[in-house]
Amino acid sequence: MLSQEIRRSFLNYFKTQGHTIVPSSPVIPHDDPTLLFINAGMNQFKDIFLGKSKRDYTRAATTQKCIRVGGKHNDLENVGHTTRHLTFFEMLGNFSFGDYFKKEAIAYAWDVATHVFAFDPERVWVSVYKDDDEAFALWEKHVPHKRIVRFGEKENFWTMGDTGPCGPCSELLYDRGPKYGSAPSPKEDLSGERYLEFWNLVFMQFERSGSGKMEPLPKKSIDTGSGLERIASLKLGVETVFQTDVLRGLIAAAENVSGKKYDPENVELAPAFHVIADHIRSLSFAIADGVQPSNTDRGYVLRKILRRAVRYGRMIGLQRPFLADILPRLVETMGEDFPELKTSQTRIAEILALEEESFIRTLVRGGNILHSIIDASKKTSQKISGDDAFKLKDTYGFPLEEILLIAKDENLSVDFSRFEALEEEAKEKSRKAHKTAAQTFESNFFDDFTKTHKTCQFEGYQKISCDARLIGIVVDGKFTDEIHDGQEGLLLLDKTPFYAEMGGQVGDTGQIGKGADFFHVYDTISPYPGVIAHLGKMTGKLRKTDTVHAVVDAIRRTDIQNNHTATHLLHWALQAVLGPHIKQAGSLVDAKRLRFDFSHHKPVSQLELRQIEDLVNEKIRMDVPVQAYELSYDDAQKRSDIKQFFGEKYGAKVRVIDADFSKELCGGTHTARTGMIGYFRIAKESSIAAGVRRIEAVSGRSAELHVRHEEDLLQSLAASLKTPIVSLFEKIEALLEENKQLSSELKGHRKGMLKQLLDSCLANKEKAGHVSLIAQEVTIEADELAAFAEELLQRLKSGVVALGAKVGERCQLLIAVSPDLVQKNIHAVALIKEAAPLISGGGGGKQNLAQAGGKDPHGLAKALDKVRDLLKKVSIDDRP
Repeated sequence: MLSQEIRRSFLNYFKTQGHTIVPSSPVIPHDDPTLLFINAGMNQFKDIFLGKSKRDYTRAATTQKCIRVGGKHNDLENVGHTTRHLTFFEMLGNFSFGDYFKKEAIAYAWDVATHVFAFDPERVWVSVYKDDDEAFALWEKHVPHKRIVRFGEKENFWTMGDTGPCGPCSELLYDRGPKYGSAPSPKEDLSGERYLEFWNLVFMQFERSGSGKMEPLPKKSIDTGSGLERIASLKLGVETVFQTDVLRGLIAAAENVSGKKYDPENVELAPAFHVIADHIRSLSFAIADGVQPSNTDRGYVLRKILRRAVRYGRMIGLQRPFLADILPRLVETMGEDFPELKTSQTRIAEILALEEESFIRTLVRGGNILHSIIDASKKTSQKISGDDAFKLKDTYGFPLEEILLIAKDENLSVDFSRFEALEEEAKEKSRKAHKTAAQTFESNFFDDFTKTHKTCQFEGYQKISCDARLIGIVVDGKFTDEIHDGQEGLLLLDKTPFYAEMGGQVGDTGQIGKGADFFHVYDTISPYPGVIAHLGKMTGKLRKTDTVHAVVDAIRRTDIQNNHTATHLLHWALQAVLGPHIKQAGSLVDAKRLRFDFSHHKPVSQLELRQIEDLVNEKIRMDVPVQAYELSYDDAQKRSDIKQFFGEKYGAKVRVIDADFSKELCGGTHTARTGMIGYFRIAKESSIAAGVRRIEAVSGRSAELHVRHEEDLLQSLAASLKTPIVSLFEKIEALLEENKQLSSELKGHRKGMLKQLLDSCLANKEKAGHVSLIAQEVTIEADELAAFAEELLQRLKSGVVALGAKVGERCQLLIAVSPDLVQKNIHAVALIKEAAPLISGGGGGKQNLAQAGGKDPHGLAKALDKVRDLLKKVSIDDRP
C-alpha cells in the first residue's frame, strides 16, 4: 500500500541517519492538560523542548497519530466539504534536541522530498521567514533562489505560546500546476491550492520572555511535520485526500454497507462518504487509546464526531448502526503498523454500536421536531431561532455544537444570542453557590526558595524516620524563622521520609520534633517541583535551621502501602478478566481503602467481579516479592509489559514497581511482598461517567472488617427471620411467595371494594341544573382518584364527577368533566379554582381534569356543594 510505503520509508530513512524511531504516542495527551487530543508530532516531546526532561537520544523520528477537533485546531466543520481537511491524520516528523540544526534539517528535508517521496525537484518551492537569511542561503544549495519566497510572522514564525521556545520556520511546497491556478509563486497563491504545503521545518532558536524580548536558546532544536495523507495525494496526483488509498478504501466499505455508489462530483452525497471515512479513523484510534464517548471533555468531542458520522450516514440511507461494519476495513489497512487497532477491535465495535443505537433513539425522539424546525427555518428567515435551538438542546439532548453543525449542513444560521440568553436563564434557575477551602499556593510562591535550596531528598522508600535540617517554615502564607505552640503551618526539610500526596496516593502523617517540641504532621504535599511540604500543628516551638527527627506514622504507612500494591494487582486482574483495553482513569489510595477508575463501556458483572477478586487474592497468597527499580524512560517505553499511562510527567529515569506478573511505572510506596496485603475484597462497582467505571475495595484489616460487617448483617437477618443463616435464602423465597399471594388477594379485595364504591357513587347520581353530577366523598387513596373518576365518567357518558378524599390531616379534591361538556364551556379547572379555597387549598389542571390539595378535610362537603351550585347556574346550551 502507498501510505504504508510512505510511512515505512520515511522512518527507515531517518533510522539510517542516526535517529531513534519513537512509536506514536496515544492520541490522549496524558501529561499535557492543555490539550484534548494530540494534534502534532512534537506534543510527546514538549517537555524535552522545554528542558523539563531528557531522553537518552538527541534525534528522533515518528509517525504520530493526530486528532484535530476543538480549540485552535478545529477542522470538524470543514471535514467532508473541502479537499484536504481531516480530523484524524498522520504526522511524519524528525526532531533534534540540541543536536543538529538548520543545515542538516534542510538537507534531510530536501533528500527525503526528492528521493524518498520522489517529488520532481523542479516543482518544489520553499518559504522562509522574512529575516531568516541563514535558511535562505542554506536552501540556495538545493533550490534556485527564484523558488524561495519570504513570508512574515503569521506564516513562517512558530511559537509554543506567548512565552517560551520559538523560532522561524521553513515550508516545502509542491507546485501542482496551472490546473490549480495561475499564480506565478506561492506569494500570489492566496487559496494555497496550486502551491500545496507538504512539510514544515521549525527552527527553535529563541526563548521569548513575558516582555516579548527574544534571547537565543542555549540548545537549538528542530521540530518538523509532514502530513502523510497530503504526501500520498501529491504522489498519486489526485484532487483530494479522500482519493488516497486508506481513505478511498474506507469509502469503498461505506459503499458496500450503504449500497450507494460514491461519486466525488456529487456535492450532495460525496461529503457523507468523506465524513464517514474520516470519522471512523478518529473514533477507532481514540477508543483504542482509551477515550470513551461521554458528555465531558474529550469524551464529549468523540461523541460529537460519532453523531456527525451517524447523521451523514442517514444521507446515504444508513438508518441503522453501521460504523462497526466499516471498522474491519480500517483494521485491515492500518492494523499492521498500529496493532492497538487489532487488539481493541471487538471493544471498538461494541462501543460504536452502543453509541450509535443511543443516538438513533435520540434522533427518532427528536427527529420530527428537528425536521420541522429546519423546514420552517428554510421557508422563513434561513435561521434556526434561539428558542428552537434551546428546545433541541434542553428537551432532545442535541448539544449546541451539534445544532451549529446541522445548521451549517443545511445552509442555515442560528440565533446564538437568544440561545445564550435562554441558556443563562436555565443555569440561573439551577445554579447553587458553593465554596471550597484548601491549602494552596501561587505557582511562584516557592520559586525564590528553590533557587537558594536544593531539592528535598525523599528517603521514604527505604525508611520511615530520619534526622533532617529544618530549612523553611511557612505560617499564615508567609516564610518565617519560627513556629510557636498552637500555630498551624508548613515545614520544609532538607530530607524527609514523608511521602507527599501524588499519583493518587495520599500524603503521610506523623511527627517532626526536637526533644519535647514536636510538630504534628496531618498531611504532606508537593506544591512545587522539588519541594515536599509537611502540613500540621505545633506543640512547643521550632526554629529554622533546627536539626529535627522526622517520623512517619508506621501503621498508617503500612496500610497505605498494602492498598497501593493491591491497586496494582487490581489493575492487572481487570485487564486479565475484562481485556487489555482497560486503562486507568484515576485512583485514590489511603489507609482504609482504595479506589480505582478505569475505562470500560459497560457494567462489570457479578461473575467478573468475583473472578477479579479471586485473581487478586490468589496473587496475595503466592506471596510474590515486590521490587522497585529504575530504568531510563526510553528503555521503559520499549517494554510492552510495563504499564505507563498515568498523568505523570516522566523524566529521563523512571521507577518501576515489579511484582513479576504486574509491572507499572509508579512513584508511590509499596509493600515488600504481596502476602503482606493479607486479604482483598471489592466493596462496590459503579459508573462515574459515560465509559468510566469505578471499583472501591479494601485490603488487610479493612477487608476483614468488611467481611465481619457482612457476617453481622446476615446474622441479624437470620435472627429477625428466626431461621439459620444457611436457610436464609429459602426463608426469604418463602416470604416473597407469601407476600405475592397476599398482594394478589389484596388486589382482588380492593378491586371488589372499588366496584362496590363505583356502584354506590353511580346510585347517588344527581342533577345539578341540567348536568349529571356525581359529587361524593370517597375512602380511597389519593393516587387512585383520577382513574376512579375516569371510570365513573365512562359510565355516565355525559356529566361531571367531583370526588373528595381525606389524606391524613389533609385532603384531595378532584373534578373531571366529560368531553361534550368541555365543548359547552364547563371546565374542570374553572370549577376547582372556585371550590379549592373551601378546603384551604389551591390547585389547577386542564379543562377536562383538575385537582386541588387542601389543609381542611372538614371543608370537603362545602367544596362539593360549591360545585353543585356552580353547575346549577350554567346553561348547557351555551357554546364556545
